[in-house]
Amino acid sequence: MAGNSDPLTPRAKIAVTAGKAVAAASRAAGRGSGSVIGGRVALKLDPDLLARLAQNLDVVLVSATNGKTTTTRLIAEALRAAGPVVSNALGANMPAGITSALAGGSEARYGVIEVDEKYLAGVARDTDPKCIALLNLSRDQLDRAAETRMLAENWREGLAGSKAVVVANADDPLVVWAASSSPNVVWVAAGQMWKDDAWSCPSCGGVMQRPGDDWFCGECGFRRPQPSWALSGDHVLDPHGSAWPIRLQLPGRANKANAASSAAVAAVFGVPPQVALERMYQVQAVAGRYDVVQFMDRDLRLLLAKNPAGWLETFSLIDPAPAPVILSVNARGADGTDTSWLWDVDYTRLTGHPIFVVGDRKLDLAVRLEVANQHFQVCDNVDQAVQLCPPGRIEVIANYTAFQDLRRRVGN
Repeated sequence: MAGNSDPLTPRAKIAVTAGKAVAAASRAAGRGSGSVIGGRVALKLDPDLLARLAQNLDVVLVSATNGKTTTTRLIAEALRAAGPVVSNALGANMPAGITSALAGGSEARYGVIEVDEKYLAGVARDTDPKCIALLNLSRDQLDRAAETRMLAENWREGLAGSKAVVVANADDPLVVWAASSSPNVVWVAAGQMWKDDAWSCPSCGGVMQRPGDDWFCGECGFRRPQPSWALSGDHVLDPHGSAWPIRLQLPGRANKANAASSAAVAAVFGVPPQVALERMYQVQAVAGRYDVVQFMDRDLRLLLAKNPAGWLETFSLIDPAPAPVILSVNARGADGTDTSWLWDVDYTRLTGHPIFVVGDRKLDLAVRLEVANQHFQVCDNVDQAVQLCPPGRIEVIANYTAFQDLRRRVGN
């Protein structure tokens, strides 16, 4: 449990001070928040700094391909009912960004930390978490990340014997296999819309059977565990069978699933579901996602979708046709430079919407839309796309760096 004794050695204090100075200089130069470069400098000066900063905190780690930034935010809001929280709310989720975030939270009792999937095992070693939330695993950044079965194996090995309570999605076979090495797992039926990364059994390679919402391997018997928490429509069912209403300002089924997992995490820390869910209602947008902004006399709703699983969930949010949709895709380092995942997204779901295509890789996207028989226009930039839309609401869907570009342009 967090106390007030100072865990930092003189060397660690110098590292924190230097990191903050570098971050401030980076911000002053207009080069972003500075959290990553600040964290890198601090870790160079004291390689054990992350562990030192975490030792007085009750830590929750959140990892997944989709939903980790939003879920981190929901858990942070819920745990504020029990005490001060420090969190990497802007999504800098590798060790440098995490170190930077924790360095700013000297009064905190809880650390709620989003972790990139590749770094989960290492960050868990350093921070000795009380709880780890695992939401899903799907294909993403194919040039950088291992394929999903290898990531699941990395998690499985890294979590074996962990003292943490692992809150894991019972509906994702890869997550279940990864979490099953852990002695203390709370299973949540959070659902899984995108199933195309889990057709073969992660345990033996056999073909998965998927009757209804259930799943099992016909060859080795690996199967869906019995969940103790579940998302049921607009409610979370707790282990006692009580149904708690989910009221969120964030749209869509995926965010209800995130809220269900967040309620299960909050319960590990003694925050009751009713209190946790009421606090989650405060969250209106997450790092600009879901915000509606006025731009050129139109209302643009900004939606982030980085991979096939995310695009599928996002399509379920958009206004019905004929609401115009602007799509923007980049393939820079932070996005992953391989755009082959575009072919796994079912763009026929946009039939009837006027579509406008922008971004660094607009031509890759145009080819994909052409094959899907969609009507679209390629535009030079978002200004031109918006001008071609009638007044009113426009749905804008962008992947990671395209989303950042968009926010800068439309003043969000």
